[in-house]
Amino acid sequence: MKLKMTSLEKKWVLYDVGNSAFTMMVSTIFPIYFNYLAGNAGVSNSDYLAFWGYAASICTFLVAILGPTLGSIADMKSFKKKIFTVFLIVGVAGCIILGFLSSWIWFLGVFILAKTGYSASLVFYDAMLTDVTEPERMDTVSSQGYAWGYIGSCIPFIASLVIVLCGDKIGLSMQASMVIAFIITAIWWLLSAVPLLISFEQKHYVEIKGNVVKTSFVRLGHTFQEIWREKHIFLFMVAFFFYIDGVYTIIDMATAYGQALGLDSTGLLLALLVTQLVAFPSVLVLNVIAEKIKPTVVITICILGYLFISIFAYGLNTQLEFWILAVLVGMFQGTIQALSRSYFGKIIPAEKSGEYFGLYDICGKGAAILGTVLVSVITQVTGKMNVGVSAISVLFIIGLICFRKAVKLNEERQSNE
Repeated sequence: MKLKMTSLEKKWVLYDVGNSAFTMMVSTIFPIYFNYLAGNAGVSNSDYLAFWGYAASICTFLVAILGPTLGSIADMKSFKKKIFTVFLIVGVAGCIILGFLSSWIWFLGVFILAKTGYSASLVFYDAMLTDVTEPERMDTVSSQGYAWGYIGSCIPFIASLVIVLCGDKIGLSMQASMVIAFIITAIWWLLSAVPLLISFEQKHYVEIKGNVVKTSFVRLGHTFQEIWREKHIFLFMVAFFFYIDGVYTIIDMATAYGQALGLDSTGLLLALLVTQLVAFPSVLVLNVIAEKIKPTVVITICILGYLFISIFAYGLNTQLEFWILAVLVGMFQGTIQALSRSYFGKIIPAEKSGEYFGLYDICGKGAAILGTVLVSVITQVTGKMNVGVSAISVLFIIGLICFRKAVKLNEERQSNE
């Protein structure tokens, strides 16, 4: 890479390495363990997939409510790191507790708490991007975060996987193995955040005037008005709402889908490990391509790639096809997230990054309510899991149309300045 990262940029990237370990667990071991608990309680495969989807939807709904309001507060001097720390602790604590639970209902409840903490911490982590780097460096720094996050998360994941799959050979029960696996993930996640917490300073902020909560709501109202006036930002957020909704739905439900189809658990876990390994070089390569052409062109390619993936999932019924799906996801997953994050960071006011990224998260992880509920409801109504999963292709089509329009508006705005 031509760009050499600063110490602070590296520490920001390191947190992506840590939190990605939790993402990996949510995408792999969590749903398999939940399936184990639910199966012991007599829950059917279709209901298991639906309940997992509903839990993911509740998480994203909570973040959609909390993100913008707390994001507005975080834009005030010295608040960004404090709020980030609170949600980090909630997520880490929830991750540890999950390993000790044997009831599928309680597991879902604490999972909602842990994933809400994780997702909310990312609102403020993403908002820190404007403080740790400059606009012309955002694409590369953001991409480095996702790239190293994918490869770094493999370390605790492989350790956890070995314990879960081989625990019985050394006398560990399923629950004891899970306790160890969840603790490894939580500690990895927490330690990765320490360097950033020590070094981070909020450069862009607004001064506190009067009551913090009241001021934040007033500012949030003004921001809604600004976004409505700035059509290029508004339309991008609409586009992001749809296409990233499809991306996160696939991330949240891939393993659950494979489990419900009756595919081998070990094969599913190894396939998703391949996703991480493929994602690492893919993000870096596509970022280089984005530097040579335009980031918006690469984002468009990624949306089209996911549209193909969602259509391909309709006929998926073998382990080999799931592996092909895993490789395809790895090719586009990190890049579409990284370049969308940096593109948004470049078109918003830096001093309002907290509340803007709070709204961005509604259109991102918060929007996954639509996708997971769509999959869950259609699966239960039709009784066909492949129909439910392939329905998300509509989200990518709408997202692509809106994104291209948003890019055109932004280019017209820049040419008139």
